[in-house]
Amino acid sequence: MTPALTSEMREKLRRVSTATLCTALFKRGLRNQFIQDVRPVGRSEHNMVGEAFTLRYIPAREDLNQLSVFRDPAHPQRRAIEECPPGAVLVIDSRKDARAASAGSILITRLMQRGVEGIVTDGGFRDSPEIATLAFSAYHHRPSAPTNLTLHQAIDINVPIGCGDVAVWPGDIVVGDGEGAVIIPAHLATELAEEAVEMTAYEDFVLELVQAGKSIIGLYPPTDLNNLKVFDQWRRTNKR
Repeated sequence: MTPALTSEMREKLRRVSTATLCTALFKRGLRNQFIQDVRPVGRSEHNMVGEAFTLRYIPAREDLNQLSVFRDPAHPQRRAIEECPPGAVLVIDSRKDARAASAGSILITRLMQRGVEGIVTDGGFRDSPEIATLAFSAYHHRPSAPTNLTLHQAIDINVPIGCGDVAVWPGDIVVGDGEGAVIIPAHLATELAEEAVEMTAYEDFVLELVQAGKSIIGLYPPTDLNNLKVFDQWRRTNKR
């Protein structure tokens, strides 16, 4: 059974970039884990990290998708907002269609108040200026004012979905930073967290040397073994 996201893993993943994680995934043959055309609505002090809880939309059918559907407490969108676990990330399959909103500030504020980690959609959010001011991680394609009912019909929760051309299974690990969001298969999360921390330490070391005028040849990647000796000393000095 795949282990749950531990607090130690979460803290490690908060300190690494989606770029570094994409490289670590690529080493394992996974080329398509970065959610395309999705970016943060506002700014956050740290990475978004959580297990995926999913919501799937299909094209709306007018006779089944009137405003009255929101009166039903079992409506999948309403259930997703109230059932997404604290610490998880709500990931929405909006069919890469931002012409109608996936959610708005009221629903996203409810997620925040419930302790959810963040939200990602390959569609758009209405009330995006308000969402941008929240202390909450939210990722979308672009702002969108029309209600989701005009184009999207919420059909199911916590099932495998596609979001921004990436397959997302419930329980996969979602990491978001200032560039976007990446999906890590749950069974790889522990080893990727460890490797990404190591990669980040070396990249920070490299950046310091490059800023000081050092050539990247033999340094990045470290084909000159002397650079690894210098890196070991740098780690001891910087307690990395």
